Amino acid sequence: MSFLISDAWAQAGGEAGGSLFSLLPLVVIFVLFYFLLIRPQQKRAKQHKEMVAALKKGEEIVTNGGLLGKVTDVDDNFVTVEIASGLNVRIQRQAIAQVMPKGTY
Repeated sequence: MSFLISDAWAQAGGEAGGSLFSLLPLVVIFVLFYFLLIRPQQKRAKQHKEMVAALKKGEEIVTNGGLLGKVTDVDDNFVTVEIASGLNVRIQRQAIAQVMPKGTY
């Protein structure tokens, strides 16, 4: 049966830095993922957090659901938005997608 399976012999004097070069592609891939995916996502999350923290009464916003309205009251966790005259809706601060320029609403 030994003619089907070749014997494994230890190599004498193999490459000393071979293991370092075998990890190099993994390190390069991780660096690419960091700069192309992770870092921009963290930057967008930071900008969204700053935008939500800076909300004040009278700003015009768009929610994640697509509602356009004007902020009438700001609480710690919730914002009251007027989406039509006399129709106010309370939404979570994190549900705000973006602040629109004045006059959009």
